[in-house]
Amino acid sequence: MENQSKKLYRSRTDRQISGICGGLGEYLNVDPTVMRIAFVAGFFLTGTLAFWAYLIMWIVIPESPIV
Repeated sequence: MENQSKKLYRSRTDRQISGICGGLGEYLNVDPTVMRIAFVAGFFLTGTLAFWAYLIMWIVIPESPIV
């Protein structure tokens, strides 16, 4: 049995803006639409904290490698 570690990448295929929600959805095995709704809700509930978190992830998380 192989021990493959999961790595978080921005999605190249499932993206609306930068691929953050698509990548998080793949990493967490959740529908990316749920992640998008969570970020929009977080934006309104936390007073732009979700926006800054999204922006930092956009800068820090690399795009998925081309297969």
